[in-house]
Amino acid sequence: MGTTVVLSGGGTAGHINPALALAEVLRTRGCDVYFAGTPEGIEARLAPAAGLPYEAFEASGFDRSHPATLVRGVRKIAKSTKRAKAWFDRIKPDVVVGFGGYVCIPVSRAAEQLGIPVVLHEQNSVMGMANRYLAKRAAAVCLTYADTAGNDAPAQRTHVTGNPVRAAVTTATRAQGLALYGIPDDARVLLVFGGSLGARHINQAIVRMKDELLARDDLHVVQITGSRELESAQKELALSDGQAARWHVLGYQDRMPETLACADAIVSRAGATSLAEIAARCIPAILVPYPFATGDHQTHNAAEYVAAGAATMIPDADLDAPVFSRAVLDLVDDAAAREAMRTAAQALDAADAASLLADIVLDAA
Repeated sequence: MGTTVVLSGGGTAGHINPALALAEVLRTRGCDVYFAGTPEGIEARLAPAAGLPYEAFEASGFDRSHPATLVRGVRKIAKSTKRAKAWFDRIKPDVVVGFGGYVCIPVSRAAEQLGIPVVLHEQNSVMGMANRYLAKRAAAVCLTYADTAGNDAPAQRTHVTGNPVRAAVTTATRAQGLALYGIPDDARVLLVFGGSLGARHINQAIVRMKDELLARDDLHVVQITGSRELESAQKELALSDGQAARWHVLGYQDRMPETLACADAIVSRAGATSLAEIAARCIPAILVPYPFATGDHQTHNAAEYVAAGAATMIPDADLDAPVFSRAVLDLVDDAAAREAMRTAAQALDAADAASLLADIVLDAA
């Protein structure tokens, strides 16, 4: 009988995709893998789509300026902890792995109370609230960055693994990506996205560059706006049929491996999963960190990649300035600069994060 592992995470794809990458490795090693998330988060769709048995638990954060939200949050966690213990009694997990998001708190607390080891993975350079709360008692804390802020776990229980990416991210081919969008083989492709929730300011800045970008006859733009921003971006672009053949706008894309595989250059936020996938494909990038991220962690996330020469960083405040449009056009037009960035990214040669993390999880089990 194989090892039974429960993965938990919620909120954004940044928490979920590394968990799904770990699930792929664990299942190849004969493990039974379950997923614990929230009823309505993105994980409620992505985990079952990946073939993982799914259990939903209510959990929410709180606003310090509204004490009633704390009371509600504590009640939800207590109720979900009790439910998670009952679930664990049925499935008998050997280890629980938390990837961040409030749902990890009741799931991990239930494991602690039943003597089941908990392993945490932190994707960002600043530890999230749930992982920070759970770290002191975890059997192991795995980090993407060695200098992650907010980690209070003892050094002997802290490991730097990197951030797992799904196997499909590295195995998808350029031909598959081009076919997905109907793009010719000899075209240049600029991919623009802001993470799973979108990025209004990046969308607006790229939309303003419409005429300059489409003036390059062989350039195709793939713009993933975020579902909430799709309608406004389409309205502002006002693409003709001919323009729409080279400017591909969509709210969300489940097939990111193929999309990344066909990109010659990227404009993106610097969320941990986005950056890990960009790095895995060695794609030249302009990174625009989200300025309101906790502890400015997106800027810290991007620092090593930028310092290596694999990307350029533009502050969000400069999206409306000429420095941004110049950087985009320079990256699109300069094949030698893109090749230098790709070479720099390859030299980073990140370890196989999913396998490293799987080793630690199975040791804990």
